[in-house]
Amino acid sequence: MKLISPGQAAANTNDMSSEAGEELVRIGEMAKKYGVTLRTLRFYEDKGLLNPRRDGSTRLYTRRDRARLKLILLGRKVGFSLRDVKQMMDLYDPNGSNTKQLRLALDKSEKQLARLQKQRALIDDAISELSASMLTVRQMLIERSTPQASAAS
Repeated sequence: MKLISPGQAAANTNDMSSEAGEELVRIGEMAKKYGVTLRTLRFYEDKGLLNPRRDGSTRLYTRRDRARLKLILLGRKVGFSLRDVKQMMDLYDPNGSNTKQLRLALDKSEKQLARLQKQRALIDDAISELSASMLTVRQMLIERSTPQASAAS
């Protein structure tokens, strides 16, 4: 996950409910802006990752919710589970140093990086094997499509 300073985090994720004139975004706009489905946003809400305001049955997302969604999507992109993302976000304290949160994020990031590097090595091996097999098949096709090979058959 992209690490930001506590000051930046506070600016991005403070509960802004008391600020007048805060821009609220409806669920459809939120989904479109971040390339997710309405169902995804509702799922994240059910899991406690997002907490939109309600105006009747309308979900209204604050700047804090948008910042949290960005972190969720970044976490998912690099392979963190939603549980890991929630655990890291829940440790955020707008008035604290957040060292516990940062340590947890670093620990989880190091472990995920190791997993991704192992996956990359396995994928590189698979690509090499497939490339070699394709080379062999191409050579066989060339040998079998020459006039001499056709006459001998």
